[in-house]
Amino acid sequence: MKTASFGAVNRSAAGAAGASSGGKTVMITGVSKGLGRALAIELAKRGHTIIGCSRAQDKLNSLQSELSSDHNNHHLLLIADVRSNSSVEELARAVIEKKGVPDIIVNNAGTINRNNKIWEVPEEEFDAVIDTNVKGIANVLRHFIPLMLPKKQGIIVNFSSGWGRSGAALVAPYCASKWAVEGLTRSVAKELPDGMAVIALNPGVIHTEMLQSCFGTSASIYQAPDAW
Repeated sequence: MKTASFGAVNRSAAGAAGASSGGKTVMITGVSKGLGRALAIELAKRGHTIIGCSRAQDKLNSLQSELSSDHNNHHLLLIADVRSNSSVEELARAVIEKKGVPDIIVNNAGTINRNNKIWEVPEEEFDAVIDTNVKGIANVLRHFIPLMLPKKQGIIVNFSSGWGRSGAALVAPYCASKWAVEGLTRSVAKELPDGMAVIALNPGVIHTEMLQSCFGTSASIYQAPDAW
């Protein structure tokens, strides 16, 4: 299936999650903070079942309490590290066993390097960006697409960035990772059967911890995740 334009993609994903035929099962990586957390809370309010993963158990516990505040305990939050292929493989097994195949997968987990020229970025910091933003998505695709193929349905949303379609000084590793997300998504879209879609979504400029790391105090002028 071909990738859609940004507007069509946004409508398709929102429409899939908001269909009147009933709630969807939506899996969100990096669900414990920022856009992932805000998306989980909003979709849960709209009657959808949330499957979320994160590396932070304390933040998952906090989110679980909020999601269960309406006495709805059907959501599933699990510890997983998308950088690890084996961790995502275990996540896929747990999800299938407890919730079945997700209708929508949102690859939201991401990180950014500290502002630095590329020759001043430590190797481990560069690796962390690539391992999370690119390999993390690849690991999810590797283990979840085969689960979706039998029914030939499902939408996968890979979070990209405006910097996945442009460049900026001091964040070269992050820009490179998001350009990779764009290329990976376009290529995988050509491999999927009709009835399935994978799209790269630029969510816009949002006031998150990552934005603060590169914009500093001026990040506060942008909308918060819950407003987004």
